[in-house]
Amino acid sequence: MDDIALLLVRLVLGVVMIAHGLNHWRGGGRIEGTARWFTGLGLRNGTLQAWLSVLTELGAGALLLLGLFTPLACAAVVSVMLVAGLLAHRRNGFFVFKEGYEYVLTLAVVALALAVLGPGGVSVDEASGIDVTGWAGGALALGAAVLATAGLLAVFWRPQPPEQEAR
Repeated sequence: MDDIALLLVRLVLGVVMIAHGLNHWRGGGRIEGTARWFTGLGLRNGTLQAWLSVLTELGAGALLLLGLFTPLACAAVVSVMLVAGLLAHRRNGFFVFKEGYEYVLTLAVVALALAVLGPGGVSVDEASGIDVTGWAGGALALGAAVLATAGLLAVFWRPQPPEQEAR
């Protein structure tokens, strides 16, 4: 039963990430709208950010579906959710219906828990003998996510001062 439960979590999280990536790429505003949104959050090179987001979400989703390099796929999910939570949702409070961080927090914690528990027996990791779970899987996922998020923000985040935002 544990393997089926982990498969279910992986599949749902993977599909959610792929849907997000496709929406950022092909959804309403397409890549241009996603780029404008990222720029509005204070990130420079909005088009690059949009493509990085799309590739990260699609790649993490595909890896989760396969159960391949699971801690790294989880790190990608946690990093994307950290950026979204910090830049887009934190100031709105907790609840998702107020554009808060509830949803991104849930996805990040599910991804971190999956990194700790591992992908389960129905996975490429299991078939290949890749066993990075427990503290090692969680530390790898969280460490890589925090480093990637910090790196992205250090290089690309340049929010406008409050007086310029009003203009």
